[in-house]
Amino acid sequence: MKKFLLVLLTMMTVLFLAACGGDDNSSSDGDANTDETSSNNEGTGEEASGEDVTIRVAWWGNQPRHDYTMEVIKMYEEQNPHVNIEAEYASWDDYWQKLAPQAAANELPDIIQMDLSYLAQYANNGQLADLSQFFDSAIDVSNITEDIIDGGRIDDGVYGFNAGVNAVGFQYNPALAEEHGIEIPEDEWTWDDYKEISEKAVDAGIFFDTGMQPDVFFNYYLRQHGDRLYAEDGSGLGYDDDQLFVDFFSMLQEQVEKEATPTPDYLAQLAGPEDDPVVKGEGIGIFQWSNQFVGLEETSGLEFKMVPMPGPNVADGLFLKPSMFWSVSENSAAKEEAAKFIDFFTNDIEANKLILGERGVPVSSVVKDALMEEVSESQAKVFEYIAWVEENSTSMGAPDPAQAGEIIDLLTNLSEQVSYGQTTPEDASTHFRQQAESILGN
Repeated sequence: MKKFLLVLLTMMTVLFLAACGGDDNSSSDGDANTDETSSNNEGTGEEASGEDVTIRVAWWGNQPRHDYTMEVIKMYEEQNPHVNIEAEYASWDDYWQKLAPQAAANELPDIIQMDLSYLAQYANNGQLADLSQFFDSAIDVSNITEDIIDGGRIDDGVYGFNAGVNAVGFQYNPALAEEHGIEIPEDEWTWDDYKEISEKAVDAGIFFDTGMQPDVFFNYYLRQHGDRLYAEDGSGLGYDDDQLFVDFFSMLQEQVEKEATPTPDYLAQLAGPEDDPVVKGEGIGIFQWSNQFVGLEETSGLEFKMVPMPGPNVADGLFLKPSMFWSVSENSAAKEEAAKFIDFFTNDIEANKLILGERGVPVSSVVKDALMEEVSESQAKVFEYIAWVEENSTSMGAPDPAQAGEIIDLLTNLSEQVSYGQTTPEDASTHFRQQAESILGN
């Protein structure tokens, strides 16, 4: 009996060793290290094509964005069975609160939805990979203009891949304007025209517009004069003549004083978008980004038109702003696979039939053309406006510096003080320069 057991044990050992020996061309499915592929590689994007890999994708947004993004992920996994994608999503505030400690621990997701206001901060900290190394090999940029790509460029690298584009404009209610005999120029108008036309709205007892976000539209005004809000290297302000500040914010102050636009206090008391005077038919229009147009029509149930900003030098002032970026973390062990997913999100037509421009007008001209028959009438208007801006704009230039959030808060507070008459545009310009240069110089 003992001899029989000894023989049996010997045979089992031989069979076990033969099974473990394998063949050099066998599948890696049985490799104990397979699940660690994405964490144990050195992250140079050299993972073998077809090798099982897990990548984490993080984004912020609302429930509809979460839903369709998960559908796109499912579509990608079906076409690429060797890729497993782990989704991490949250609201705007929760997203950044979670991302900061991940960055500190060098544990960022492989793919990060990135905002313009944070791009320079994360890139300068060495936390984002240069995506230009994957252009053509993993990310097809043949149908994307250089200006759009440059939206995510910092120095010699591209650290954010444009997920969609927006542009500022004036969105107005044509029926209400016609009712009060107010004619909005379709192509060209000036700041003087703006002030003159808005007086007709005041005479009619309604608002002309609801004001302008200070940093966005002051930057547009500066660009019209050959300057910009920030220096290209982010070390200071991008304009020298403080009279430009005085002129722009004096205009905003005058609009509030004559009740062409609401006071900041009035706007602060609005319960939500549905309470906006333009939505309620108590104002002609809104100066805002093109991606907000669809929401304006849906919330109001009204039909709006979109026209370019006042001139002169509209093309100098306008630029295509990235709605957001896709970035790949420098700590990712699957950079090339991450880049391939970004390419899919950008260039796959069927995937974009799910996305439908929700993250901004598609950057691929081929995808944009294919979607024209798929999108709603509101979205089609946005697509058409962006097509016009593409032909009538200039490069955005360098992304905002890491301290942009502080500058925006400072400028917003000063703008409100000017509107309330608590300070003069001249004093505000001096204060802004002193504080902004100090913030940007640190």
